[in-house]
Amino acid sequence: MSPSAHSLLLVDDDSAFRKVYGGLLRQSGYEVVEAADRAAARAAFESRAFPLVLLDLMLPPDGSVSSGLEQLGALLGARPGCKVIVVSGVGDTRHSLEAIRLGAYDFLTKPVDPDVLLVVVQRALARVTLERQVESLRSSLAHVGAQTAMVGQSAPFLAAVSLAERVAASDLPVLVTGENGTGKELLARTVHQRSRRHAGPFVPVNCGALAETLLESALFGHVKGSFTGATRDHRGLFMEADGGTLFLDEIGDMTPALQVKVLRALETGDFLPVGADAPVHVDVRLISATNKDLARMQQEGSFREDLFWRIKGVEVRLPALRERALDVPVLAKHFLNQCAHLCPDGRARLLSDGAAEALGAHAWPGNLRELRHEMQRATVLAGERREIQPEDLSFTGAERARPAPPGGSTLAQKVEALERREIEEALRRFQHNRTHTAEALGLSRQGLLKKLERLGLT
Repeated sequence: MSPSAHSLLLVDDDSAFRKVYGGLLRQSGYEVVEAADRAAARAAFESRAFPLVLLDLMLPPDGSVSSGLEQLGALLGARPGCKVIVVSGVGDTRHSLEAIRLGAYDFLTKPVDPDVLLVVVQRALARVTLERQVESLRSSLAHVGAQTAMVGQSAPFLAAVSLAERVAASDLPVLVTGENGTGKELLARTVHQRSRRHAGPFVPVNCGALAETLLESALFGHVKGSFTGATRDHRGLFMEADGGTLFLDEIGDMTPALQVKVLRALETGDFLPVGADAPVHVDVRLISATNKDLARMQQEGSFREDLFWRIKGVEVRLPALRERALDVPVLAKHFLNQCAHLCPDGRARLLSDGAAEALGAHAWPGNLRELRHEMQRATVLAGERREIQPEDLSFTGAERARPAPPGGSTLAQKVEALERREIEEALRRFQHNRTHTAEALGLSRQGLLKKLERLGLT
């Protein structure tokens, strides 16, 4: 995360200290707000949600350590998630221990080494990011219910759901593949709910959302004192998922170094939390997901072959929304029902014939996520109208009114025109890479070449 993503509060009555170290932090990309006394610090802290405060213990009016520690306690009491780095000209070990006991992230003695300050600040803010991520993951565990309903009736979709249901009762690892927005986490939750582990936790983590060091701590946890700021033991997500299911989303984004540690944990059930001396054993069922071609990645060396085969117990491919056109009106109605709370009268809106036709003609590059957001937007724009009209949709006129396929009126001609259009769109999407286009269309490369020749697209 870039430094500019954070603002810091620097509290010190020494104007020279604020000038030098405030300037250093600004040069490193941080936004720094300064306060010279407790009153200014309190006013600034109450006006903004600072993730980090640099606090001098010797503040006026009395300049005593006890009043500084009292200020520290007040800051942490107001916002427990905030990190406070205490800076003091008094290097007494007793004071530093008391500050840490009260919840300070670290204690630095003046004069502060600039390099040390920047490292401590960076680690403290990284810790804030990690704790927010973990809290978000925990809160998501409570939101299943209706959100886990798999809706659709098209053949490709039903085939994927059927395969997932058949494998759910076992403990085989499941690899869910498909484009972004196709509902991979939704399918993973469905597998968990229909497994023998349904009473246990379902713990999701996005492997592409955290840096390698933060992801390692998030997955495996750490022990108190293992690094600066580790003031207590932290249970990792592997331990959180014990007896349940761990869902590793975007596993293709995991670094090779971390892949080794994850592989060992999956094979033995044992792993070492960061800084621990003894291994921890857990019993988890793994479901992973990716929108990348892991087979090609392991051939290229960017994804470990042994991990690839370890996670690919059963592969379930979720089709893109353009491959399940029959499901678009069904899904649209499902999302409109979920949006009923946005309507003035609390009743779900209906689709007019024109809006339904526009939805059916759209290519849906964002898949289910795009359709859900489109229905939310249309519901709000429709206001008190009972039906959603084409003008409530965000598509351009060209997208909304895609012309009917040319080529005649017989069924064979319409099928050929539709086939041509789908192949042309796939070629454009993959920059005319025929291998990737064939994979996306469910064809062999040779089969695609034959169709290109037959349709005159060579």
